[in-house]
Amino acid sequence: MGRVAAVSIVSTDTDYLHRIQAGHFALDTDEPKALGGQGAAPAPFDLYLSSLAACTAITLRMYAQRKDWNLGEFRAELSLTRDEEGKLHIHRVLRSDQPLSDEQWNRLLEIVANTPVTKAMREGAEISSERGAFIAL
Repeated sequence: MGRVAAVSIVSTDTDYLHRIQAGHFALDTDEPKALGGQGAAPAPFDLYLSSLAACTAITLRMYAQRKDWNLGEFRAELSLTRDEEGKLHIHRVLRSDQPLSDEQWNRLLEIVANTPVTKAMREGAEISSERGAFIAL
């Protein structure tokens, strides 16, 4: 089984601000003030949607380049809602400042339905947890 990604997270002395290390990139996460956080960084569901937005934009850019299509400035706007039964729903709106044909848009919508992160979110992942010894840094 090959590793796809690895991250670590460390608490701070501020509720609920945490520091994430993803490879050699550092970023923060927090909760909004309404949930007891400081609102100092994206909340976990913001990061969840951000990963899908990033995969959407990168995958479509790669595909368009292979087809020699000019996407120009590309935008993807995503929203996450929860229905009455508690099920999550994600909606994406894709935009380009270039005059793409209906055929091109239809193909892009087919491609976006199968990006790696789209598939992972749709199919789910097996999640396991274990206790580890604390190692002071």
